[in-house]
Amino acid sequence: MYAQERHEAIARLVTQRGRVAVSDLADTFEVTTETVRRDLGALERAGLLRRVHGGAVPVAALSSLERSLAERDSARAEQKERIAKAAVGLLPSSGGTIILDGGTTTARLAARLPLDRRLSVVTNSIPAAVALTGVEGIRLDLLGGRVRGTTQACVGDPTVQALSVLHVDVAFLGTNGLSAAGGLTTPDPEEAAVKRSMVTAADRRVLLADSSKVGQNYLVRFAHLGSIDVLVTDDELSPEQLGPIEATGVEVIRA
Repeated sequence: MYAQERHEAIARLVTQRGRVAVSDLADTFEVTTETVRRDLGALERAGLLRRVHGGAVPVAALSSLERSLAERDSARAEQKERIAKAAVGLLPSSGGTIILDGGTTTARLAARLPLDRRLSVVTNSIPAAVALTGVEGIRLDLLGGRVRGTTQACVGDPTVQALSVLHVDVAFLGTNGLSAAGGLTTPDPEEAAVKRSMVTAADRRVLLADSSKVGQNYLVRFAHLGSIDVLVTDDELSPEQLGPIEATGVEVIRA
């Protein structure tokens, strides 16, 4: 097979499978891994795929576009409800402190906080703050900053500065994408900076993410997967998806 034919075949496989590994391509085309890496480099320069650690994904898999909050909230609603319900069991005892990140699943957790437990809640999420305003037993602190219309979450230097002096028991985080190699990623640099500060501010970090996020990679990484203590997800992860995640030391709870 000529190099051009191999390039065309690799591009088709990436489109069909969504992700390909260097080692698998080397076996398929009976060439060295070094040859495959050169092929992937040429295809990336041509705009036909994006290289990731150990392989390649379609260009669309690294999209910088975000759907609106309403669109994301309605997607996989049942799974998000189950994840939020399971996350209640990870809340600290009465008198504890938590951070609630922006996001549709964390907002569902806000609506499920137990009424018989005193908690101090810090959040940059407008929907979460609305859900918790006036709730007995909840001390609510809304982080300031610029409100992003897409996520309805506060971002920017004031948000990051406020987080830099905080110390909480548990941070409940959201993400746009997660993978063992790529870590936790989001399209917006300001959102990433806030999430990174939330990771630093907490003794324990809990990620709420349905299985559709697994294998997705976006523009900015805000944490390595190994910096998360617990991933709460749904029951649709395959063994092939679950294995690399658990290998990083993250406890996985499937709701």
